[in-house]
Amino acid sequence: MFYHVKDLQFNARVSKPDPRFARLLLEQFGGGNGELKAAMQYFVQAFTCRFPYPDKYDMLMDIATEEFSHLEIVGATITMLLSGVNGEMKDAVESSGLSALMEGKAAKEDLIHQALFNPQFCVLSGGGPTVTDSNGVPWTGAYVNANSDPTVDLRSNIAAESRAKIVYEYLMKFTDDPCVKETLGFLMTREITHFQQFEAALETIDPNFPPGVLQEDSRYGDKYFNMSADEGITGPWNEGESTRTFEAWQKIDDPIRFVEETEGLVDVDPNNQQQMDEMSAKLSKMRSQEVNSATKTSNIQWSTYGAKAKRKKEKVRQ
Repeated sequence: MFYHVKDLQFNARVSKPDPRFARLLLEQFGGGNGELKAAMQYFVQAFTCRFPYPDKYDMLMDIATEEFSHLEIVGATITMLLSGVNGEMKDAVESSGLSALMEGKAAKEDLIHQALFNPQFCVLSGGGPTVTDSNGVPWTGAYVNANSDPTVDLRSNIAAESRAKIVYEYLMKFTDDPCVKETLGFLMTREITHFQQFEAALETIDPNFPPGVLQEDSRYGDKYFNMSADEGITGPWNEGESTRTFEAWQKIDDPIRFVEETEGLVDVDPNNQQQMDEMSAKLSKMRSQEVNSATKTSNIQWSTYGAKAKRKKEKVRQ
């Protein structure tokens, strides 16, 4: 159940209208890394966590709801940056008002030029945000990543927060308005916060590597194929041990020869495949039991209305 409080989570302000930056800020309203994408992604992911992982359900719904509040902050800021545009657009006869609002004819012509790349900006919205990115590309559900496995979804969310953070960081370079920068700084900081929360939630799942359930095929997991003339470049990605399975990296400096000699990687000796298979079977059974034991198949009810109140009353009586 959502309950809307009309006051924003953060007191968004602008010093003066700036239609050009309003267009850029659309990226965080309806863009692929924006607040609507984040809100919908965490909202959708939460559903399959409801019974087997109620703690993750709670966290995802909390952060999704906060992302909706951030969407409201971005939308409010865009509207304030377009202050005056709506009224001037309503004056169908007079055309000088918008030019004055934008500090001259040159600014108005610049906006018209920008509109060629985003025909919905101002023309269709008339002074408010649209569910598009900064170039007028409509928001799409294809932006949402949800795979119904918390070890996968939480990693997607960590990446999503990283991308959103860097977009806010870049946006700050395109405005001199201290009030707008303060709002962007708040939103950017919350991306960092959510990154850490998703990271912490992932660490509560043990084991959480690899993503999903099945372990690796031990014939291929320790191989690093050198696909370029790297002049002997090395790093922890091709020497020493792998970060999670702690296998010694085997650097294949001549991939063509290696593939030919192994008959297309078929004749590669496995290291510890029996152990990997046992781990896959064990984790598969464990994850299946987690979900099945918490999920009813009859008389299913999403909420237990009044259950908390009843428990409180019983506790008081005792």
